[in-house]
Amino acid sequence: MNPFECKPQKADRIFTSWNKVLVKPYNKNEVDPYTRLRVILMNGTEFESVRFSNAFTRHCANNDVRRRLAVMRRGEQIQQKRVASLKPSNESILEHTIGYEQLAVDLTANLAVTEKNSYVKKQLDFALLEDFDHLYRYSDLMELEKGGDPKKLVGDYTEIMPGRPTVAEYRHPHDDVNFSINCYLNDLKTKLNINIITAAEQQTMNYYMNVGNLYASPLGRKLYNEIAMIEEQHVTGYGSLKDPMISWWEALLMNEYTECYLYYSCYMDEKDERIKKIWEMHFEEEVAHLHEAADLLKTYEGKVWQQVFPEGGAFPELLKFRSQKEYVREILKSVRLTAVEEGWEELDKVPDTFRYFGYNSKINGKVQSVGTHLVIDKAISAFKYDYRVQNKEHPVKALSDRRKDNTDLARVKGK
Repeated sequence: MNPFECKPQKADRIFTSWNKVLVKPYNKNEVDPYTRLRVILMNGTEFESVRFSNAFTRHCANNDVRRRLAVMRRGEQIQQKRVASLKPSNESILEHTIGYEQLAVDLTANLAVTEKNSYVKKQLDFALLEDFDHLYRYSDLMELEKGGDPKKLVGDYTEIMPGRPTVAEYRHPHDDVNFSINCYLNDLKTKLNINIITAAEQQTMNYYMNVGNLYASPLGRKLYNEIAMIEEQHVTGYGSLKDPMISWWEALLMNEYTECYLYYSCYMDEKDERIKKIWEMHFEEEVAHLHEAADLLKTYEGKVWQQVFPEGGAFPELLKFRSQKEYVREILKSVRLTAVEEGWEELDKVPDTFRYFGYNSKINGKVQSVGTHLVIDKAISAFKYDYRVQNKEHPVKALSDRRKDNTDLARVKGK
């Protein structure tokens, strides 16, 4: 499939009445977990498109361009509201959160297994273990507060058990900045992966920042606020991979291409026939946005889309949500890594004076009092064991004890 070869529909065809925008939600008790993840993913993708378009408008003095951007942006808003309306009102903040973290785990893993750029793959693998741990801690909160069934939410696709302990994830900001990736020296799949994961993590960070003060229990409020800070670290890391040398016009074209790619991927992978039709409709609408972005690039920068897509514009391997339990288990063996400037190193190999230790200690304070530890400690006190969903023993011996939360691993040298 090459979206540049598709005939675009008229731009104003997307504008429609509310009864065609606010569609019937899925049934949270019947929906396939991966359908839920696609809804979260595409909601975040639309948020990123609107965010970028507004930023572009604020850096552009030409009102003719700004009007054309406004038309595209209004279309993205309609799509975002249609996707968001698929979420049922009886799906709680915490149930929604389990979906966010399952998306973070399985999206990251599925991108990583196909990633050709070793540096980008290392960043994906590194953050994967942290989102994996977040899923575990939110699941224990759900079990503790009887807010639902985490296993039913994730299905048979994803295990729930500790990753890199959240208390170990707080790193000095200097060490969350990565090298940027030259888009002209990397293949299309790498460029797509960076765009996709940055938008997904940006949405997760925004969501936790917004709901952290709305959660009912004090323990939940602590957990959301603490993990929101880690999500900011992930957004910094992933966002810094983007090529800062491309123009606004090129970035706009790439964003629209990413949306086309994702909607087509969702369409091809979706099991729910009603929602599948929505993905198809949105793909067709995004083709119109893509052609508009290509025309803007040609008019105002004098470039044709083929210069941005020398591969020809055909989609690379589509994104398919597939269970990656064994891949995650293999990556868990690198749980003791920490970030060191633009790279990663085993914690035991960094100097005792490295800034990680002072920063982590300052942020956590007394580790036994932070929410990400307390939620596990309280779950163990209530049920004798923490909450897990795992097919076999944890691959990291230090994380196998279900009667104790390990707060030293990857945070204290020699542990």
